[in-house]
Amino acid sequence: MIEAFRPHDSGDTTNITEDLATTPAAPVTPSPDLSALDLAAVEDAVRQAAADEIMPRFRQLAAEDIVEKNGPHDLVTIADRRAEEQLTAALTALLPGSRVVGEEAVHADPTVLDALRGDAPVWIVDPVDGTRQFVHGDPGFATLVTLAHHGELLASWTYAPALGLMATARRGAGAWLNGERLTAGHPAAGADLEVATSHHDFTDDDQKRVLAALDTGGIAPRPCGSAGLEYLHIAQGRIDATAFSWENAWDHAAGLLLVHEAGGASGTVAGQPFRIAGGNALPFTAARDAETARRILGLLAAAN
Repeated sequence: MIEAFRPHDSGDTTNITEDLATTPAAPVTPSPDLSALDLAAVEDAVRQAAADEIMPRFRQLAAEDIVEKNGPHDLVTIADRRAEEQLTAALTALLPGSRVVGEEAVHADPTVLDALRGDAPVWIVDPVDGTRQFVHGDPGFATLVTLAHHGELLASWTYAPALGLMATARRGAGAWLNGERLTAGHPAAGADLEVATSHHDFTDDDQKRVLAALDTGGIAPRPCGSAGLEYLHIAQGRIDATAFSWENAWDHAAGLLLVHEAGGASGTVAGQPFRIAGGNALPFTAARDAETARRILGLLAAAN
């Protein structure tokens, strides 16, 4: 279990996982042995789903291929649905007994989320993270897959097929982009912190008010694009932090593991671990280092 990052800690600790408060009726099943899982086969499955169901439809969508879910900015396409179906079949075949929590499956049946608190290993899937970008022909979208067990993030894949980027992370084994090790590093001394925040189209008035606390000296906030790619940008050291006001596991799991394994930090405004199964104090941050995370959380907590 990775320890929680807390804004008042003096040490450089990180947080990306959850300590589930459950009382199981039977002994807890140990985490799956990743040495027995063909990680290359998972990457192949992610690439294949994108090749079969996503990229052939990129910049080729018809009007009937796009549907609003919860409003004009919350879109789903035939590519999202078909890619998630293909990934669900492939991933459960690679790890028998595992479950899948996918964005589109949860939209159709919210009880699918219960698997995040269950005993079986769970694949957390966002088939097209950044659907709005995908719909508008912008290459800034990604397929996100994470393997988790009892709230602990074990491995993740962040694939941006239109950009030719495959980022992977494995708990305790580092983060990688196209085969090269990722290191988040530290912000440049004296430079404004570049922070990707929840897009104003997806926030209510109170969330906007809290996030506005980052519009201050030394910080340069901007609306986020694909959450998965913003996490990758932190792991690359291209931006300094995020500040997000929503907690959907499929948007955050892959990126949080990627940032942690690149040496970054994360935490919620309550100084608690970000719980993949939900129930977090929001907003929360992920950042290149603990000092940056502490600064962002301090501003957000004061406005919360």
